[in-house]
Amino acid sequence: MAEHTSSSITIDAAPAEVMAVIADFARYPEWTGEVKEADVLATDEQGRAEQVRLVLDAGAIKDDHTLAYTWNGPDQVRWTLVKSQMLRELDGSYTLAALGEGRTEVTYQLTVDVKIPMLGMIKRKAEKVIIDRALAGLKKRVESHPDA
Repeated sequence: MAEHTSSSITIDAAPAEVMAVIADFARYPEWTGEVKEADVLATDEQGRAEQVRLVLDAGAIKDDHTLAYTWNGPDQVRWTLVKSQMLRELDGSYTLAALGEGRTEVTYQLTVDVKIPMLGMIKRKAEKVIIDRALAGLKKRVESHPDA
């Protein structure tokens, strides 16, 4: 298994508010930057996405892929790659931890492996860029649009 990259950020909102934004895939193109399209293909009995098709443009990584999501309680979601044009692996997770006073620490972990040869340090840099942009976008979205 490839090495993963992770990073955390503190968001001024309760975990449920943060997870609501994470789970709203239709709005990803509004705040993620890299996701240009998001289509929920299947949902579980609670209405949460189980499979999502995403069109991604993250500079060095451009792809149309499908991810399978697993919801572990109210504070964690994991995903794994189902199919992709360019990627061999795209596994990750968001884990939320309540900090009290309406604040949440969000940890994003990501492992990316591409089908074409790419130096490990370039892959790690791409992972870091994706994570940092996603966390910054999530923080901005949650804090500026608490009902969105």
